[in-house]
Amino acid sequence: MHPKEINIADYTYDLPDERIAKYPLEKRDESKLLHYAAGEIDERVFKDLPAVLKPETLLVYNNTKVIRARMLFYKPTGAKIEIFCLEPESPADYALSFQQTEVVVWRCMVGGAKKWKEGELSIELEDGLVVYAEKEKQEKGDFIIKFSWNNPAFNFSDILEKSGNIPIPPYLNRKSEASDLETYQTVYAKYKGSVAAPTAGLHFTDEVLSALRTNGVTTEEVTLHVGAGTFQPVKADKMEDHPMHTETIAVSLDTLETLHDKLGHVIAVGTTSVRTLESLFWIGNQLINGEISSDGNIHLGQWIAYDAEKVHTPHEVFEALISWMKEHKLETLHASTQIIIAPGYDFKVIEGMLTNFHQPNSTLLLLVSALVGEDWKAIYDFALANDFRFLSYGDSSLLMKS
Repeated sequence: MHPKEINIADYTYDLPDERIAKYPLEKRDESKLLHYAAGEIDERVFKDLPAVLKPETLLVYNNTKVIRARMLFYKPTGAKIEIFCLEPESPADYALSFQQTEVVVWRCMVGGAKKWKEGELSIELEDGLVVYAEKEKQEKGDFIIKFSWNNPAFNFSDILEKSGNIPIPPYLNRKSEASDLETYQTVYAKYKGSVAAPTAGLHFTDEVLSALRTNGVTTEEVTLHVGAGTFQPVKADKMEDHPMHTETIAVSLDTLETLHDKLGHVIAVGTTSVRTLESLFWIGNQLINGEISSDGNIHLGQWIAYDAEKVHTPHEVFEALISWMKEHKLETLHASTQIIIAPGYDFKVIEGMLTNFHQPNSTLLLLVSALVGEDWKAIYDFALANDFRFLSYGDSSLLMKS
């Protein structure tokens, strides 16, 4: 069956509200770790991970950093308008946008949009710093918002730090707190751009990372800036009617070379790393097939993995990608991906993944099922029966490919 024909109603389970972790554990690496391999399930503790992984393993994690994306403005009437920054429009590059000192334009969601018919909103911060928001247009359900401020001593990164709040997931049903600034961020977060944390990485500590290296496990980084679409519910009955969200990725040439050397031993940390790594394969496959646009604007469509007429081996693909980057003197590969990984997908890069426990009827649960097949039900039944904590601040699992 083509994944387009998947009925999302087949990928659900009963998740009581009390099983959703509203806060993380005090010590990240003392969370539970469900280990699934060769059809067998057992329970561990996350700090056991270095002893569980084989020394030849390449562990790949997402080094994106969550930004304070929620900004509160008030109209002169006192009406509250919440602006949730999704991704930069002008300049479209994340790093460049954060460096701007006068004006930026972002794609945003707006809470209370009906109260904001027209006009400029403003918010006054410390020392006379004033930030302005102007609605330029509405597009595809989002709003294009121009932000400006009156002091060039501050860049847009500073503005968000001073005025924004960490956008914790809506299913936590609480406001963000000061503690979330640290706990809703991985210890290896590096590049700002996400509006949601790559939560499988929240369990890592410096001690676990050190023990992994001591035990011979190699680590590499990729960057996928997580968008709000990760929380987008599947409202359609059939997956062919669900538009998968697009996210941007960045991977260095050095990481591509390590991946090529370690094919067959790659474990991804989180669904975002899975999506990045598998997208790399399909970018390379398109490259070999002459399907990459000459302008260098690389985008993967939602169904590319299922509709490709000619598919090459992972080694061929990574060799081609590495050669192409060297030929074009590129140190980092930038692309956007809309790829959906669902039952019927043939994994090309990863042998397993670390991930948390996901919402019913979600594309993330489809990805898990693509990796472990119908055993996803046994895995989730085990987690529910053994007091595992669910969703972003919950416990984790190490799932090996069936």
